[in-house]
Amino acid sequence: MIIGVTGSIAAGKETLTGFLREKGFIYFETSALLKEMLTKKGLELTRENMQNLGDDLRKKHGIGALMELLLGKTEKGKNYIFDSLRNPGEADFLRNEIGDFFLIAVDAPREVRFKRIMQRGKPSDPKTYEDFLRVDERDLCDKDNPLGQQVKKCIEIADFKIINDTNLESSMKQVEEIYKQLIEPKNAG
Repeated sequence: MIIGVTGSIAAGKETLTGFLREKGFIYFETSALLKEMLTKKGLELTRENMQNLGDDLRKKHGIGALMELLLGKTEKGKNYIFDSLRNPGEADFLRNEIGDFFLIAVDAPREVRFKRIMQRGKPSDPKTYEDFLRVDERDLCDKDNPLGQQVKKCIEIADFKIINDTNLESSMKQVEEIYKQLIEPKNAG
């Protein structure tokens, strides 16, 4: 099984992926793949450079380019997390390539997400609310590039959605419920 994870910036995707890793899922992250490629090219590791590279790969090698690279690292019979799908075409690609794929979206209101960004302080995170809005807008829907960042559309087509707007306990309950829905049919069959 492959579980694709999508969601807005600082929505809390790490809560979901951490839970799945504890359940034995192997974790692959598109941003790690992009950072590795940027490093080889000698480019700065910024969110914008990662977005541009991802967009460029989809344009040159097809909508599923990043997913194809991740699939190349998988082994049959194991469970994987692919974090973070940024374009609905990536989910469509995985649905067509493998039968056992589910997309889970994590979202939260902007104000909540901006507070989280200020608290976590990742080097690639925006430092002001204005910068956050600019980055968030491009991430949610790059109107000028249908092969680019389209997280809002990914959230819309997700098989499951987690709204992470309160506390960790509430989010974990949602994660556990989704996990039961995915795993119990397998155990019954």
